[in-house]
Amino acid sequence: MYKIKKDDVVIVITGKDKGKNGQVLSVDHKNNKILVKGVNIVKKHQKAGKTKGATESGIIERENWIAISNVMLSVDGKATRVGFKIDGDKKVRVAKKTGKVIK
Repeated sequence: MYKIKKDDVVIVITGKDKGKNGQVLSVDHKNNKILVKGVNIVKKHQKAGKTKGATESGIIERENWIAISNVMLSVDGKATRVGFKIDGDKKVRVAKKTGKVIK
């Protein structure tokens, strides 16, 4: 089970975008990578599609995958590790720094 899920807010802890934060757009469980909004922006040279107006052409900026080990979950604007706790009959994520339950 991954400790970071879609729609979580994370902070990049290493690499060219160190210190940036953003929302997780997608998680690739097989390759241990995630897409974070506004982080690891790359330029892609895109050709127009076969049908008229199918895709835009030109140089497009978009997010690229980043290793899941290079980010930490952000709770109240601070990076924190994640633990698990049994709450009643459910297993919930808990911020190690503050002890808050993460949605």
